[in-house]
Amino acid sequence: MVYRRHLHITAALLMLQLLTGCHDEPLNINYELGIFPDSVMALDGLNTQFDDYNMDIEAARLESSLPVVFSSNRHSSGGEFDLVQGMIWFSFGQTTGMFHFDSEMTGDAFLESLTSAFNTDGDEFGPYRFFNGRNGLEYMTAATRTADNGLDIVFTNYIPVFLTLPVVAAPVPAAAFNSSSDDAYLCLSTTIDTAWFCSDRGGSFDIYMTTRPAGSSIDEWFTSTSTLPTVVDSVNSTDDDKCPFIRGRHMVYASDMPGGLGGFDLYYSVFRDGKWSAPVNLGPEINTPANEYRPVLGIDLKYENRFLIFSSDRSGGKGGYDLYLTGVNLPAK
Repeated sequence: MVYRRHLHITAALLMLQLLTGCHDEPLNINYELGIFPDSVMALDGLNTQFDDYNMDIEAARLESSLPVVFSSNRHSSGGEFDLVQGMIWFSFGQTTGMFHFDSEMTGDAFLESLTSAFNTDGDEFGPYRFFNGRNGLEYMTAATRTADNGLDIVFTNYIPVFLTLPVVAAPVPAAAFNSSSDDAYLCLSTTIDTAWFCSDRGGSFDIYMTTRPAGSSIDEWFTSTSTLPTVVDSVNSTDDDKCPFIRGRHMVYASDMPGGLGGFDLYYSVFRDGKWSAPVNLGPEINTPANEYRPVLGIDLKYENRFLIFSSDRSGGKGGYDLYLTGVNLPAK
């Protein structure tokens, strides 16, 4: 069974047990590693009656307290989309096997500065953060709607947050990935040498790939003249294939290709023998006759499986698109 509680309540109960000396012997460790439940759980502390989707979980973080950034049109009562911030917590009892999670909107000063730098009078979608070990800077990208070119990918970088808040410069276009069509949902490999994104430059949305030129920095690559990217044929269909997210050897994405459960479904592909495998539908435990969108695959080394955060406008939510979390087991090869 899954229980959701606020973190400080759980901590208080544990402290009370320790102070009252309830246990004469050490607690048994029945589970070395936690398990993310395979039930689909709404992130109620983040969801509203409006559209809440396009979450980023900052791929560099491997811990159970996750500051998150996502797109929402709550501030305009269903109009334009802005980037907003929140927090997700989760824990697993090594004795009881119980999984706890919670979520809430936050007022983190740095994330407020970061999202404010990106938000415009138009729409902002698909935030993505990563750390560049080559120069010690963190980066964030997003897609912003422009008057001339539709959705364009923009980015900025900043010193990681330590004792003082860093200055966040205004985002600039990532020209290497942009065209006169809609371009969005940038994602990088672990080595930050390969980029994937989606674009409708070919008519419908497809997933594209491009690599960093040898000897160039991330900033030089992102701001270079746009080059012709490669279409990832093995995962694309004749319909719309969008929102790629890569974690190691796995790609998860959204598509309305024929054969799904309805609307956009979520799919995965595994990188084998130098190419991506044919897409596999994530099944009726996750997909519904409604739309499932922008999946993000997360990892915590204290858990034996991975977690997936995605958006859906399925029935039973607060309204529009809501954010959900579930555990997943994907094939290693």
